[in-house]
Amino acid sequence: MNDISIGDSAPDFCLPDMSNNEICLSVLRGKLVVLYFYPRDNTPACTIEAKSFTDNIERFKEHNAIVVGISPDSCESHKKFADKKNLGILLLSDPMHIALEKYGVWKQKKLLGVGYSGVERTTFLISEDGFVNEVWRKVKVTGHAEEILKKIISGSK
Repeated sequence: MNDISIGDSAPDFCLPDMSNNEICLSVLRGKLVVLYFYPRDNTPACTIEAKSFTDNIERFKEHNAIVVGISPDSCESHKKFADKKNLGILLLSDPMHIALEKYGVWKQKKLLGVGYSGVERTTFLISEDGFVNEVWRKVKVTGHAEEILKKIISGSK
C-alpha cells in the first residue's frame, strides 16, 4: 500500500470507463486531473459528491481540469449511476483494486466494531505534467468540489 504525497509522481494506471473503454492516466497529461476515489455508486454521500462535481464541471473545464472518479463498482454499475443521476464526469471501474492500491486508498475500516476492507474517500489533484499537487483524505463531500476549484483557481494565478 502506497502513501502518495504532494510532489510525488502520480502512479499511472489503465482502467475501463462506463462504456468499457480503457482509460490510462498518462493519456490525460496536459490537463489537471481531479482524481477522486469513492466507495460505491448510488449511495447518498457518493451521489452528493458526483453531482457536485457534475454541477461544477464547466468551471473545472475552464481551468483545463478533468474530473475522474474511481470505485470498485463495475462498468455497468457506473453506467447506470451516471445515467440515473445525469453525471457529466468520467467514472472508472477498479474491481481488482489496481489504482485503489497504488494510491493507498484501499484500507481496513471498521463499522460497528466489525473490520472490513473498503475505499477511503480521497481526492488527488494531479498537475498537467503528472505530479500530485494536492491530497484530500477522508473527504467530507459537502463543499468538496468547490474546495478543489478554489485550490485550482488560486494555483493558476
